[in-house]
Amino acid sequence: SPGLMAVADHPGAADALAATGQALTLLVDIDPGLHRTGVADGDAAVELARRIAGAASLAFAGVQFYCGAEQHIKSFADRRAAIEARTADLAGIVRRLSEAGLPPGLVTGGGTGSCAIDLALGVFTELQVGSYVFMDRQYADCDLAGEGAPLFETALMVDARVISANHPSLATVDAGFKAFATEAGAAPILAGAPEGSAYRFMGDEHGAVIPPPGAAPPGLGETVTFAAPHCDPTVNLYDAYHVVDGDTLVSIWPIEARGRSA
Repeated sequence: SPGLMAVADHPGAADALAATGQALTLLVDIDPGLHRTGVADGDAAVELARRIAGAASLAFAGVQFYCGAEQHIKSFADRRAAIEARTADLAGIVRRLSEAGLPPGLVTGGGTGSCAIDLALGVFTELQVGSYVFMDRQYADCDLAGEGAPLFETALMVDARVISANHPSLATVDAGFKAFATEAGAAPILAGAPEGSAYRFMGDEHGAVIPPPGAAPPGLGETVTFAAPHCDPTVNLYDAYHVVDGDTLVSIWPIEARGRSA
């Protein structure tokens, strides 16, 4: 497809793609230290870029460098120091490629947690900022711009309903492990419960809303609105977005990638 690009981090992958004979533009994926994917160093980047450039059906377009481990460092100063160190590595590899006659036309990477820092450093030519569209607890807990104030607003919310209210110290809602990503802590409560209330997972289909001392929990049938602990794997649990303007439902957008995770 025109405009389609992919990443590769091993000569074997490039050879397999070249063997198909299909035209494809490739980026060399660089390991930022996480050891999840990516070539390990400048030598490997040059070798792979040459392999891609030498294949008749492939085109070398540049490099990808995504510092996933650094995105959620809460302190701006600590995150900046970590990103600066990683970006220095990236700049060295870009320099190596250019000296080898393979200047990367595209240097892509970064994320919501590092976007302000990446812009200031000026090494990337494209930023892969995605979660800012929705925001979640992980990013809301971070000082994204070093100003102590939110850089983006929360747009992704999950509504749950109180289905049991028999205890004075909590209410049970119909949102549990199947409603939220679970690896990033509890879902923040945005509305529908007294300020200072907390959420606790209580199983697959249930969660507890626990008000602060002296406050009453929400009543039976009432709606409690949550933010996502982690937006990506929360979206993955649903079939559609219900788009609202205030309290008015204005559209329903299907989540077309639902059920198509590789």
